[in-house]
Amino acid sequence: MAVLGLGLAALGRPEYLTVGHGDAFGADRSVAALRRRCHEVCDAAWAGGVRWFDAARSYGLAEQFLSQWLIERHIRPADVTVSSKWGYTYTAGWQPEARVQEVKDHSAAALARQWPETRAFLGPWLDLYQVHSATQESGILGDPAVLQALARLGVPVGLSLSGPGQAGTLRTALALRIEGQPVFHAVQATWNVLEPSVGPALEEAKAAGWTVIVKEALANGRLALPGTTGGALGDRPDQAALAAALAQPWADVVLSGAVTTEQLHANLAAAAAPPPDPERYAALATDPDAYWSQRSATPWT
Repeated sequence: MAVLGLGLAALGRPEYLTVGHGDAFGADRSVAALRRRCHEVCDAAWAGGVRWFDAARSYGLAEQFLSQWLIERHIRPADVTVSSKWGYTYTAGWQPEARVQEVKDHSAAALARQWPETRAFLGPWLDLYQVHSATQESGILGDPAVLQALARLGVPVGLSLSGPGQAGTLRTALALRIEGQPVFHAVQATWNVLEPSVGPALEEAKAAGWTVIVKEALANGRLALPGTTGGALGDRPDQAALAAALAQPWADVVLSGAVTTEQLHANLAAAAAPPPDPERYAALATDPDAYWSQRSATPWT
């Protein structure tokens, strides 16, 4: 069974596209308030046994917040697993309701700029560096310059996925080699009971020896809303959905996207709960194109 990790996507910047994010955060979204909140949630995660923390260059100040927490808590690199990502740049400038939150760039120039920034914050703690939201359309999987630069970083390299073509992107990445060696060693993909289509490809990645990380197990908060699943996941659909992801045999880590200690404790309870019978949620799977279209329309709050 997979273990629970903590993703900092919604903790490092004042807005995110999770349903209910704005209400959970409240009015004070200053840098100091978010740093304090991030550290509180990290403390709760650590106390609950979480040892994997995931950030990204585009998660506002997430790498900085995480670095400060690791230093202040005297956490040794050997005692924690830290992953981060490059390929998006945070552009909102901490401004509420900014029209553009982030810009995607998978070029060699972007990697050359963002890699030193990540190293400056996470240094000896960094265990995995991932391409952020790799797709066939972004061109990164066919760019020899970027692939060779990734192979020279000196840390294990992975990729995160997004969109209805996750499975195809992953299978292309599985076949990539530099001088006979695999380029990638880990994948972070969206899998949940509403969008499970990447599951068979993740099983292939696991069989190839990759680390498999699940993100968005709660469908950006949709599975935390009462009534979303019509009772198929019981009275606590959030915990049942997370338990379902943790129970997948190919999963190594499932990331919590908690932004409050209350949410984090609920996620920890899901990790200790028995998973729901797959027959209970099989009918919840939606068309991937429709799922990702709805996700794209989710507002930042």
